[in-house]
Amino acid sequence: MTWSIVDAWSTEAIDVFRLGVGALRRPRRRHRPRYAVRPFSLVPLFHFTQAVITYNKFLLSVAGFPYPIALTLWHMFFCSTIAFAIVRSGWVRSVDMSFETYVAAIVPIGGCYAVALWIGNAAYLHLSVSFIQMLKALMPVAVFLAGSVMGTESFGVTKLANMVIIAVGVAIASFGELNFNVFGVALQLGSIIAESIRLTLVQLLLQSRGLKLNPITTLYYVSPCCFVFLLVPFFGLELLPLANDARVVINPFYMITNASVAFCLNMAVFLLIGKTSALTMNVAGVVKDWALIAVSVFVFGDPVSSVNLGGYLVAFLAVCYYNYDKYQAAQKQAAERERVRLEEVPLVPLVKEEDG
Repeated sequence: MTWSIVDAWSTEAIDVFRLGVGALRRPRRRHRPRYAVRPFSLVPLFHFTQAVITYNKFLLSVAGFPYPIALTLWHMFFCSTIAFAIVRSGWVRSVDMSFETYVAAIVPIGGCYAVALWIGNAAYLHLSVSFIQMLKALMPVAVFLAGSVMGTESFGVTKLANMVIIAVGVAIASFGELNFNVFGVALQLGSIIAESIRLTLVQLLLQSRGLKLNPITTLYYVSPCCFVFLLVPFFGLELLPLANDARVVINPFYMITNASVAFCLNMAVFLLIGKTSALTMNVAGVVKDWALIAVSVFVFGDPVSSVNLGGYLVAFLAVCYYNYDKYQAAQKQAAERERVRLEEVPLVPLVKEEDG
């Protein structure tokens, strides 16, 4: 069953990659409305998100390659190569960036991204996919705390209460976890913290400098930086064990298709950018989490208790409210900006006044 899923994912990765490259080369039609996207357009995003997570779990825990740093290093090398080819060939336009800007803005983001990917993948060696998805419900809490410290989020009692409810729900889910592993939970929480800092730094360092990077150009600039950062723990922790491991399995088909699916996930996001509302994408992400829990149960046979599901349901509802509240706030801000813009437009008299 696992092989058929891997084969299907790899085939779909090739198809979507071809579709994505074709879309990048074609000029955009301006007459299409921004939200003219049908629900089935989100299917590739669902598939590739599920594919990356479950494929990584398969390689690290089942297929005989328990080296998360090496796997992440391979992903960064593959994504850097493909993104470099796409940008340099002219399919996607790059942005003008000085070396000083790269060091000040991209390097810190790349370092946090490397840590988040490394220890996030390492968590799959100790925890089930379903429980990891439940822990990821803490992401809004981590982003809120990091943003409050760095000044990108406004602190409020209502927001804090919402974060507490999410944390309580995750705590209940953790209490009901049948295969609880302290080290695995610590790894996943560390990954969430690193990712929340990265997201906050993106807002602080990139937006403040007026840099707008889509997922392709983000890979073009960030992936090589991540690759360099990951070389340090790889040489220190995994190189010798990997070289001396007689039981390690390096399957070229698995490795190439795994990296291809990881890249195509970014391609799917790129194709949907600007075609769906923020609320649609957030709801899609929540539905994706439930789908991953189902995949974990039916594909890997991970046990899920009723306490697990009950706790995650509490966190899930709180996250849904958080996403809705953020969307409403963004709509109000957009409406206020439009009102101010209209007030600043000078009034032109309809009838020209005659002298005398």
